[in-house]
Amino acid sequence: MDARQLNAVLLDISNQLSSDNLDKLKFLVRNEIGKQKLEKITTGHGLFEILTQRRFLEPDKTEFLSDLLQQIGRPDLSDRLTGSGSPPGPPDDGLDETERAKLSIATEVIAESLGKNWRKLGRKLQVSDVRLDSISTRHSTDLEETAVELLKEWRRSKGAEARTEELIRALRDCQLNLTADRVEEKLTDKLYQ
Repeated sequence: MDARQLNAVLLDISNQLSSDNLDKLKFLVRNEIGKQKLEKITTGHGLFEILTQRRFLEPDKTEFLSDLLQQIGRPDLSDRLTGSGSPPGPPDDGLDETERAKLSIATEVIAESLGKNWRKLGRKLQVSDVRLDSISTRHSTDLEETAVELLKEWRRSKGAEARTEELIRALRDCQLNLTADRVEEKLTDKLYQ
């Protein structure tokens, strides 16, 4: 990848790092960078800029950062850096058109209704706390967008096994019956007209 592509990937990775992730990265590089410089760093891209200046990170030399990301428990970001992870965006999930349409309708209704219960639903759908923290960091002020990102992450993890029925069951398990009812109603209205 060229320098511009690397910078775009690094910015994406920086946006997905929680403050705890950043603290762990800073701890791991304290000998290479120095404590005084590290104290001034408050973002992932700030850290990446220093790693680039010190030649630990270049377009054709990403192994150092990739290893660090693995060490802090973020293999997803390491894969993104090395190019083996899928880029952000709609998943290539292998679903048939009907199920994809049902999931889109469910996502729309849930995003409108979920509010502050998004994390509870995420745990019920078995989305990892690391992923939930990443979503929260990227969308800290927009609950609707947070819910959309949560459901994208769930669909990405489930792939072709993602089913609307599982979403509805998870909503009911979280005592979000009104939202589950709204999803079922909207599905009936849209798909069986």
